[in-house]
Amino acid sequence: MQTIDNFNFAGKKAFVRVDFNVPVDENFNITDDTRIRAALPTLKKILADGGSLIIASHMGRPKKNPDPKYSLKHIVSHVSELLGVDVQFAEDCQKAQAQVAALKPGEALLLENLRFYAEEEGKPRGLAEDASEEEKKAAKKAIKESQKEFTKVLASYADCYVNDAFGTAHRAHASTALIADYFDADHKMFGYLMEKEVKAVDKVMNDIQRPFTAIMGGSKVSSKIEIIENLLTKVDNLILAGGMTYTFMKAMGGKIGNSICEDDKLDLALDILKKAKENGVNLILASDAKAADAFSNDANTQFVPSNEIPDGWEGMDIGPDSEKEFAKVIENSKTILWNGPTGVFEFDNFTSGSRAVGEAIVKATQNGAFSLVGGGDSVACVNKFGLANGVSYVSTGGGALLEAIEGKVLPGIAAIKG
Repeated sequence: MQTIDNFNFAGKKAFVRVDFNVPVDENFNITDDTRIRAALPTLKKILADGGSLIIASHMGRPKKNPDPKYSLKHIVSHVSELLGVDVQFAEDCQKAQAQVAALKPGEALLLENLRFYAEEEGKPRGLAEDASEEEKKAAKKAIKESQKEFTKVLASYADCYVNDAFGTAHRAHASTALIADYFDADHKMFGYLMEKEVKAVDKVMNDIQRPFTAIMGGSKVSSKIEIIENLLTKVDNLILAGGMTYTFMKAMGGKIGNSICEDDKLDLALDILKKAKENGVNLILASDAKAADAFSNDANTQFVPSNEIPDGWEGMDIGPDSEKEFAKVIENSKTILWNGPTGVFEFDNFTSGSRAVGEAIVKATQNGAFSLVGGGDSVACVNKFGLANGVSYVSTGGGALLEAIEGKVLPGIAAIKG
């Protein structure tokens, strides 16, 4: 497989799929440019070699074509500033032939939002709600046909293809997977960011140093079930925290007050406990909780056993006993995966558990463990507590990382690896 390091881009036009889906305020000012900065090493390497850049990305989920709210023109000046070159802009990603042809070595062109065309995702838009099955089938067939032409045009712009958008690697979209077929094996490759993501996931899932501990947070068991089931075949310790704790507590006959709970998943929770036992996995649930009498940062609080939460109260974070127990397991681990906070970390009064987990991961990392943190809330956690530099790797891909952990083959990765 070709790597970006040993490829010389001199005189070549490179189509680089990035993830510039950055948040902007009502005046279109970027509020967090992490994703743009993450792609800079790849983009700068190509320019330094004497290559020309065709930068492609999506932004948001536009429902109409085009939607000015999701235009990438709003970020051109910031990308230019970070990249150190005056980035040109193509107002239509499918009609950029003249601008591409005029691109000189060392120059860069940013294409308009790929999702302004339904063909990027390959899903029909504008179908009437009462459309018949036949009409839906015909629309799907038509979009798949026009997707081929859309992909062909994008591929025609460049001599080589670089995918540096791990955040969309789980989507079989035109620019993330299908376009790779138009390039020879030695002219398609991962960018630096994508390469790091693939290696980090591979290390956690296939090159395991034991003990291996996964910490899964979040409010619902149902949204993490496939991940949990896959992890039960790999980990030594599985710490389940966050709102899903109370579904388990109720399933085991505990009292959970007003805590969040999936009543239709009680049997599933018991099944997970059974599978963990069968696989010899040490499954750890919080023994105590920081409960509140309202879902508010200013609510009254008390520490109670997780299975004895009084009526009118709800579990909002783990308690001090659980913090110590979780930390002890984490600090004795050699491979660590963290996805999801232990409580409502957005409220400052309920950050203690998530912070304790983050600090334990940093300590284990200092002692030689490999730690991967991923998923929007976990990343927000380590950034909020200033711990990002203390872990081995912070993943930029939310859904893509989760699907990789579930054991799924990601189309954007398979398209390059073959």
